[in-house]
Amino acid sequence: MKICRVIGHVWATKKEERLEGLKLMVVQEDEPGKSKKEVFVAADTVCAGIGDQIIVVSGSTARKVFGRDDMPVDEAIVAIIDNLEIGQEAK
Repeated sequence: MKICRVIGHVWATKKEERLEGLKLMVVQEDEPGKSKKEVFVAADTVCAGIGDQIIVVSGSTARKVFGRDDMPVDEAIVAIIDNLEIGQEAK
């Protein structure tokens, strides 16, 4: 799992049939202390919005969220973070 932040939407009028109806979001890693923060697309399962801090799963775990191993998805948003505490510091 990765801690990320939603930074945008993806609109694709033509896409693989199994992606129909999925909300695709542009996300950026938001791991504390990480200098290089990867940007990628994730399928949204929890109605996240721009600016939300989220949890993303990848690979076969992301496909299992949809109950299908044949989904063309590598990353899936599975939670919106309300509060994050690291040590004694709340984020």
